[in-house]
Amino acid sequence: MPAGVTLARIGAAAAPFGLRLRGAFHCAGDDAVPAQADGRTSRTLVLIGNAGGDFWSCFQAGPEARDGRSDPMNRWSARVIGALAAEAGGLALFPSDGPPYPPFLRWAQRAEGLASSPLGMLIHPDYGLWHAYRGAIALGEALDLPPADDRASPCESCSGRPCLTACPVGAFTGASYDVTACAGHVAAPAGADCLDLGCRARRACPQGQDYRYPAAQARFHMEAFLNARHP
Repeated sequence: MPAGVTLARIGAAAAPFGLRLRGAFHCAGDDAVPAQADGRTSRTLVLIGNAGGDFWSCFQAGPEARDGRSDPMNRWSARVIGALAAEAGGLALFPSDGPPYPPFLRWAQRAEGLASSPLGMLIHPDYGLWHAYRGAIALGEALDLPPADDRASPCESCSGRPCLTACPVGAFTGASYDVTACAGHVAAPAGADCLDLGCRARRACPQGQDYRYPAAQARFHMEAFLNARHP
């Protein structure tokens, strides 16, 4: 891939793994994008991630999902995106790298038309809250990029903001998130709905409903959330 590498070619290489090209930007000095392995300045950062459950079956089919070791999804992402980066002649970067950790949320907002939602999560104009960033590829070349996505946040036209009233324990206020109350509810029998199907407040958001995670994927993420709170 290094000869004539393009965003389209990177996206096509990621697609068989259920992953998507999640935007890109030309690196500036304050973006904190590491240099290439050979010391060259990184000039383009390409984000790779998922929308909905497209990658879930690919992850489940991988050895990481079945070997019983910790952090299976991070290890799957490292293997898959690491190979994509090597093919593109770039440097693979991951949200779990650190500390210090790469500023993936800031990178995401540079790469795509995202905004902060009342839940604190970044909302996408198409995918709603059902998306994530699994890694990034830093390249030493300045790739051609499409125009920036300047669509307004879906939250600006949302009537009633049901995400703020759906949480059974009122963990979200629009200004803060009570993670202790949330985790306590999910871990209790009363929180089985959130554990099995994903956060009820997140599910209440009307945007991107076609991309809602399948139940098995939602439970995987909720269990990871609980395990991070009580390893």
